[in-house]
Amino acid sequence: MTQTRTQTRQITLTQALNEAMRDEMRTDESVFIMGEDIQSGVYGASAGLCAEFGEERVRDCPLSENAFMGAAVGAAAVGMRPIVESSFCFMWVAMDSLVSQASKMRYMFGGQVDLPIVYRAAMYYDGSMAAHHSDRSYPIFMHIPGFKVVFPSNAYDGKGLLRTAIRDNDPVVFCEDRTILGARALVPEEDYTIPFGVADIKREGTDVTIVAIGGMVPRALAAAEALAQEGISAEIVDPRTLVPLDKQTILDSVAKTGRLVTVDMAHKTCSAASEIASIVAMEGFWSLQAPVQRMGAVNVHIPFSPALEPLCYPTAETIAQAARTTLE
Repeated sequence: MTQTRTQTRQITLTQALNEAMRDEMRTDESVFIMGEDIQSGVYGASAGLCAEFGEERVRDCPLSENAFMGAAVGAAAVGMRPIVESSFCFMWVAMDSLVSQASKMRYMFGGQVDLPIVYRAAMYYDGSMAAHHSDRSYPIFMHIPGFKVVFPSNAYDGKGLLRTAIRDNDPVVFCEDRTILGARALVPEEDYTIPFGVADIKREGTDVTIVAIGGMVPRALAAAEALAQEGISAEIVDPRTLVPLDKQTILDSVAKTGRLVTVDMAHKTCSAASEIASIVAMEGFWSLQAPVQRMGAVNVHIPFSPALEPLCYPTAETIAQAARTTLE
């Protein structure tokens, strides 16, 4: 019996996102991309797509986010599958289109309309991008019914989750952490998808559970390596999607370890880390052997200063210290 070997290669998260969009555009002519400066591929993920699919399906838009994010709602309502490229810092000016239209239209129309839109939202934090471009406001979209919120931490997850997002019939906010876009991972060449609502255990452990979001996953893994040198076994859980959230995997992990650290690069108040901590406090309280440690960015606007900005976010060292605290 001949076995087919899966072909994989090391590619970056940016390349994985490019492949996912290219593959879906080849398969489904209703898929198109819109955003600012995407025909030139200035941010990398759309590189080469205009040359293959033309300007009708790779559409440069004016500097009017409320207009083109709203146009995506109209396009989706009549059968297209738009992918909108932007960043969280520019989504503020489009909140009317996003909240009043994209999130509510299926509900207000009694389920008679699908809205298959992917809003690819980049975050430029931890690179001296200062207060405006450093916004990491994805927890706001967790609060708004109607959106699915997806947050890959590596190239393999990024490709599989983006393909799922493009095929989904609801609006998806697809978070792209610029601190990890250049990180490489093994990615299969063939078609694959990753279902929403299924967390991934990136490292198994027995002493403490660390639930990390997006770009915090590599930092949590580095913390786990340091803790292992001290004889502490940390389990790293990556939710991958925040809406829907796979709370059962998190609760099962906490039931095993008895301790929880939640790590988020968003401001700690009302963050994804806070939501996960509250779920475990309510539904996994009797599993806990120590108070939950909740980590996130400090509640200040992000400074430009390269000396000050790193002090705003969790690091591998502070994550490891939080884990030690649960064992004291």
